[in-house]
Amino acid sequence: MRPGADGAPDALIRPCGDDAYRGPALDGRAGSDAGGLVTTGWDTHGEHTGDAAFPLFMPPARWHARHRGARRLLPDHTYTLSFGHYVTGDSYNGVVTFSAEDFATLRPGQVWADGRATSPRRVREARRGLVLRPAGPGHYSAGSTPARSRP
Repeated sequence: MRPGADGAPDALIRPCGDDAYRGPALDGRAGSDAGGLVTTGWDTHGEHTGDAAFPLFMPPARWHARHRGARRLLPDHTYTLSFGHYVTGDSYNGVVTFSAEDFATLRPGQVWADGRATSPRRVREARRGLVLRPAGPGHYSAGSTPARSRP
């Protein structure tokens, strides 16, 4: 999720490579409990392919989304944007959880991923398994295993 050119939230769904995915959805629940009743958002059915960038509350028309509730971020709501890729032995879900308050913290050029504001570059690196991790004062390590401090 990121700010669009107009300042409103945009979604970006980007599966790995040319993977197909199912069920992109946005669920908004009152309060900070992600297990509450869904009161706003949209859902879809069927399989989709390719990257998709769109205003958060206006998914691509070809998805035939079913909308519910307000089509804007509401205060004191927790939102979950998700999709799934389901292939035996190679399944994964793309999930990001955020609030209107989280969105308000984003500066131009930032995205919300993994529970925090970050750069698109870090998200791309994470998708490749090359996340830079703090490894001690002034040191960073790239890789998929826990980083160790270097002398």
